[in-house]
Amino acid sequence: MIQIENIYKSFNGFAVLKALSFQVGKGEIFALMGGSGNGKSVILKHIVGLMKPDQGHVFVDGKDICHLKGNHLEEIRGRIGFLFQNGALFTSFTVYENVAFPLREKTKWGENEIREKVLMELDQVGLAGAENKYPAELSGGMIKRTAFARALVKKPEIMLFDEPTTGLDPITAHTILDLIKSLHGHLGFTAIIVSHELSRVFQIAHKVAMLHEGTIWTIGTPEEILSSKDPVVRQFISGATEGPLKFY
Repeated sequence: MIQIENIYKSFNGFAVLKALSFQVGKGEIFALMGGSGNGKSVILKHIVGLMKPDQGHVFVDGKDICHLKGNHLEEIRGRIGFLFQNGALFTSFTVYENVAFPLREKTKWGENEIREKVLMELDQVGLAGAENKYPAELSGGMIKRTAFARALVKKPEIMLFDEPTTGLDPITAHTILDLIKSLHGHLGFTAIIVSHELSRVFQIAHKVAMLHEGTIWTIGTPEEILSSKDPVVRQFISGATEGPLKFY
């Protein structure tokens, strides 16, 4: 479903991505791990077409989005849901209005259809009854759930999660990741998750890739990554979890 081929990306002469390649199969949950500033979020922005590589190719369902423009690019973007780190909610909109926004902007649905869909999505993410609240009235977990509902409302085939647990306490963070797993089981979307919440991510991911020095350092199943003897991998895992990785 997603294929990254030999991409390079630099900012102000500093190479962030270097000869980076990987692929994600349809229906997989693919986790990207690595230190801060290593370009994980940059990769997600390439997949949705918010950035273009200096070299290389980004294929989504066989189409090289690096060369798509206008309606052709919008068609691909319409198949992708993106959950940003901070949720990126419109602060002057209610929960309902935030989730309804993509339907009002990108479809010709009537308000009755929109209302039915929005309330269904809010129920799926555990926010039934919260539709009239504003972002300022929400907890961090509720903000992420609202953003998740908005990303799901157009039934995307692909979901990109950029640090979906940032700023959350451990219990709430695990709840959000459990929700991702549950809805993936129900909806079957292809997912890429960027997260430092390794203990739970390793339980829900089919494959894990480690980004280091601008390229994919290693890739494998969670079991293969955990059993790796590579000192770079071992150091990252130990540092990220403050000791041996524990499953909860």
